[in-house]
Amino acid sequence: MLLVLDNYDSFVHNLARYVRRQGHQTLVVRSDKIDGDDVESMAPAAIVLSPGPQAPDQAGACLEITRRFAGRLPILGVCLGHQIIAQAFGGRIVRSEPMHGVPSSIEHCGDGLFRGLPNPFPAARYHSLVADAAQIPNVLEVTAWTDREVGDSGDRLVMGLRHREFPIFGVQFHPESILTEHGDEMLKNFLELVTPAEPTGANR
Repeated sequence: MLLVLDNYDSFVHNLARYVRRQGHQTLVVRSDKIDGDDVESMAPAAIVLSPGPQAPDQAGACLEITRRFAGRLPILGVCLGHQIIAQAFGGRIVRSEPMHGVPSSIEHCGDGLFRGLPNPFPAARYHSLVADAAQIPNVLEVTAWTDREVGDSGDRLVMGLRHREFPIFGVQFHPESILTEHGDEMLKNFLELVTPAEPTGANR
């Protein structure tokens, strides 16, 4: 079973549906209705940190859970979830040009979540915060990026991160959006870390 921590976002059930399509059960729980001890008792195979409208500090128990289960469970963060991963390991979250339903060209490292994907590819962005590229902690590495939009200063924005030691991955864009090409493949690459696939079942 994969535990999806819901940060009060309309995309969370799309994300859970994508996971179930790959043959895994999901349990969707609001991030402010759970703590690390609850996760221990649930014994999930992996954790997905959903998008959401807030900043990482307002994302329920997500920061605590990410730190507690780093190295014990695979973790995938999407949009806000990606920012949670960055902050949990010492990164800084900063404001950026607001992007709401805007497809951008994403360049990437070519392996991990992005194995087998075209480079670049279009992906949907819905955010006004990003991980500060100048303050990525040493335990994380940048795996995807995009050119900044008109009005932004600098060159590129961080669109993907992974932990250098543990199976922890974040993407700033939305792989579950219909505007993102190859989102299924990205999620499949993550879920290959979570074996075997389980019979699909009902959400909570």
